[in-house]
Amino acid sequence: MCCSKPNSLVIMNAETDDERHFDNHSKVLLWNRMRSAGFPRLRILHITKLEHVMQKEARLLKDKAIKSLLLSIDHFNGVSELGRFEAVLIFLDHSFEMLLKAAILKKGGKIRLPRQKETIGFEKCVRKALSETIFLSDEQALVLQTINGLRDAAQHHLLELSEGQLYFHAQSGVTLFRDILQDVFQEDIARVLPDRVLPISTMALTDPLTLFLSEAEEVRKLLAPGKRKRAEAAAKLRGIAIVDGALQGTFVQPSETELKRLGQRLVKGETFHEVFPGIGSINFTTEGEGSKLSLRISKKEGIPVTIVPEGTPGSGVVAIKRVDELGYYNLGHHDLAKKVGLTTNKTTAAIALLGLKADFNCFKEFTIGKVRCQRYSQESIKKIKTLIDEKGADQIWSEYQTSRRTQKASP
Repeated sequence: MCCSKPNSLVIMNAETDDERHFDNHSKVLLWNRMRSAGFPRLRILHITKLEHVMQKEARLLKDKAIKSLLLSIDHFNGVSELGRFEAVLIFLDHSFEMLLKAAILKKGGKIRLPRQKETIGFEKCVRKALSETIFLSDEQALVLQTINGLRDAAQHHLLELSEGQLYFHAQSGVTLFRDILQDVFQEDIARVLPDRVLPISTMALTDPLTLFLSEAEEVRKLLAPGKRKRAEAAAKLRGIAIVDGALQGTFVQPSETELKRLGQRLVKGETFHEVFPGIGSINFTTEGEGSKLSLRISKKEGIPVTIVPEGTPGSGVVAIKRVDELGYYNLGHHDLAKKVGLTTNKTTAAIALLGLKADFNCFKEFTIGKVRCQRYSQESIKKIKTLIDEKGADQIWSEYQTSRRTQKASP
């Protein structure tokens, strides 16, 4: 096949394999003839000018992505703490949006919707990379959602990250950038990363999961009686909650009430995996060293990653769903009432007296988008029926009412 001119349209006769090239003036006449004839025995090979433009745009976006990545790394390694972690996250997030768009174009996809001037946003890019121009894995999409959620908090509200957490997100981001650049563009990131950009740390970097566990323990200490450190605890919790929410497909910033509830659960003694099941559902792996150091996340065996339907309020693109947990906590409030033979109000009374909502074996709240679902296990049935046998439904209701009046009367 001969080379075509940058402006030419190349077509082929399906029977003879003969090629013909047409200039701009001839293309109009050609298209009219092909349309009226129903494209008989002709198939389009390529429109070289369009391909040339798309590949040029992909190259420019890729170069812009690399520049933003270098700025993110530069701020990470900087001496000044002034706006440091915000800059790291903002530039890292921007580098990925540019890289995703470049990769979509490189794969022959589109980054503009029909009759739209603006390009698609971050979430749409991730969806395309997962389902159309396929070059992302589910686990890679989870990393992108996490970084994007943290960037959103850093840019629009308040966020506090420890040095260890910042390193974790920065290193996992650089690893993912390297993987996409190599897989889609066959380019090695080492060509733009001189050895001097490697971080120098004054603290020992631990296993990522150990890092999150230590952060949760620090929150417990801040919330201890007499500490008066609730604001500091909430700031630390926000970073962990955003990561956990992103892994579960929640793309909304946690409210102050939600952060308070998470802190209370930690203080009450619930385990980290109970309070943050998203983080508890993944593994962290590290390999290599120096400029080849990689940090990746992967889901634990038996826990699938699902694509969240587009348009789901407050949701990301992908989410980890523990099928075993959803099967275990398989009762709603009304279902539970029917199983134990009580009215919904008296079922609420029994739940309160037994403290079932604080019992991880009996109760769990799931969040999908902006919707919270409170679910109960079969173990709840056993405990409520035992309570009924001991006290009876009327006595349960009476004690519940007395308890409520006492709570309202207390200052």
